[in-house]
Amino acid sequence: MKAKALLFLLTILCMATSFAQTFEGKITYKNKYKSKMPNVTDAQLTSMMGGKYEYYIKNGNYKSTTNGLMLQWQLYVNKENKLYNKMASTETLTWYDGAVNKDSILKLELNEGVTEILGYKCDELIFTCVSGVQKYYFSKKIAVDPKLFANHKFMNWYEYISRSNALPLKAIVDNAQFTWESIASDVQEVKLEESFFALPAGVATTQGAL
Repeated sequence: MKAKALLFLLTILCMATSFAQTFEGKITYKNKYKSKMPNVTDAQLTSMMGGKYEYYIKNGNYKSTTNGLMLQWQLYVNKENKLYNKMASTETLTWYDGAVNKDSILKLELNEGVTEILGYKCDELIFTCVSGVQKYYFSKKIAVDPKLFANHKFMNWYEYISRSNALPLKAIVDNAQFTWESIASDVQEVKLEESFFALPAGVATTQGAL
């Protein structure tokens, strides 16, 4: 009985440890856009921004790539607290200061166990913001240490991470221009090299206006 009890305890500890570790790897998302702009159709907006994107994260750095015709990729460099954007129309990267957030949250709601995505039971976090409504669906099994993003205020990211302690498996953003729904289609734990999150050598950068 003692051996069985010890094995059970070790199993529980291993499970708790694996859930508490910060996720490292890749999540693939499918995107849908509904345009609210009279001169832009749903199909045009999806084509510009991308119907699919792949999100990679290691420690406090992340990178996402899209199949969009306008936005190609984004890179967050934690030590600089900057988010870089690569647009198809230029080789110059536009960056934004992670400490700056023009939005603010007016109300938040947390609803537990509202849906299941890829076998993960997910809670729902809703932000009612000046910019609109943001809904996130997450499982704590896809864990993230909020301290890694303590300075990342841009787009309410730290507000979300500090309350969920996890990456979203689904997000719905509704504002005056569009409604965007993004849902995970694949989750892979993968060891990534630090060099994957490095800026291209010699690339020109410019600060974006908010």
